[in-house]
Amino acid sequence: MERQKLIKSLKENHSSFIDYINGLTNEQFLFTSQQKWTAGQQLNHIYLAVKPVALALSLPKFSLPLLFGKANRPSRTYEDLVNKYLNKLENGGKASRPFIPGAITLNQKEIISKGLNKKTNVLCSKIEKFSEQELDTLILPHPLLGKLTIREMLYFTIYHVEHHHEITKRNLKLSN
Repeated sequence: MERQKLIKSLKENHSSFIDYINGLTNEQFLFTSQQKWTAGQQLNHIYLAVKPVALALSLPKFSLPLLFGKANRPSRTYEDLVNKYLNKLENGGKASRPFIPGAITLNQKEIISKGLNKKTNVLCSKIEKFSEQELDTLILPHPLLGKLTIREMLYFTIYHVEHHHEITKRNLKLSN
């Protein structure tokens, strides 16, 4: 996926998720079953996951290889990255502490939605500053997947919000 398609997918997937969350009733936003995250917690989890990616891409480019190294292999395809993530989840992988949301109230719904939208836009604007080659050679650490090229991290970010969107929908079916 080339840079412009990455940006388009990031914006579309996050916007779709935010719109879905904002369309929920108060009861749906707060609903939980079987110790699953509420829709509000799902929203906050996605915000917590996008925030460090946007921050990392805001660092001076020269600092990324100094901090994280350079890729020693080509970027995986979107499908391969998604399969790697799903494999990790199947083998017990879970969100690490910094990405686990606390209780989320109705008052936080709009604040987190706007924050996620802002961070997604910041992330997309930062992607513009990277060449296709830099997306495949510069790496970032992922707490579950290890070292990823920036392109792979963006693939993850595109899929991650979609994954949690589907989880939220599935969880809310239990409320009927």
